[in-house]
Amino acid sequence: MTKKILIILHQSTSTPGRIGTLLENRGYKLDIRRPALGDQLPQSLKGKFDGAVMFGGPMSANDDEDFIKYEKDWIQIPLKENIPFVGICLGAQLLACSLGGSIKIKDHVEIGYYPIVPTEYGEKLLKWPPFVHQWHREWMQPPKTANILATGKEDDAQAFRYQENAFGIQFHSELTLAMINRWLVKAEHRLIMNGAQQRKYHFEGRFLHDHHVKTWLNNFFDLLLN
Repeated sequence: MTKKILIILHQSTSTPGRIGTLLENRGYKLDIRRPALGDQLPQSLKGKFDGAVMFGGPMSANDDEDFIKYEKDWIQIPLKENIPFVGICLGAQLLACSLGGSIKIKDHVEIGYYPIVPTEYGEKLLKWPPFVHQWHREWMQPPKTANILATGKEDDAQAFRYQENAFGIQFHSELTLAMINRWLVKAEHRLIMNGAQQRKYHFEGRFLHDHHVKTWLNNFFDLLLN
């Protein structure tokens, strides 16, 4: 069987970024789908895909859009088939909701580089980067059946694992420099939100911390796909 990963994106201009490059360099073919634009997701992954990665987007996991409900329900397929699944940002929040967790809004956002701290369980699995790039205004609350891997400065979940093969990651390890540039231009209006870091700090943070994030990302996919 051809090595293949299902990639789920939420906008026409979205790409899988560094994660897509990493997977292709490991010999995986990417099957990219966008349910928000009408694409259907496979009814089964078994024997067809080695895993699935669901990325972020500007919408909310609490939105009443049909595709949001569709994706929440669909996540049960890789869970039941025990196929590796990773949700990133919105994808992580949809995973949390699909498992019975919830999403909460605060009076501030995280846009820029912020610290995370691994839990005892998370530390046994991987070495985590001290700072990661965030771009979110909602926080996920995974169910109690999930294992929290890392938390943020306010002790909120930043990464979790459910059973063996499902992971929710709040931060953006997929970002390339070009993607950061594009986000800062397209969503410049978000930089005035309470808690958001200004443009220069995104680039300073990347210079200081991205080598740790890149190492973590490679080790994470070793864990996920081996």
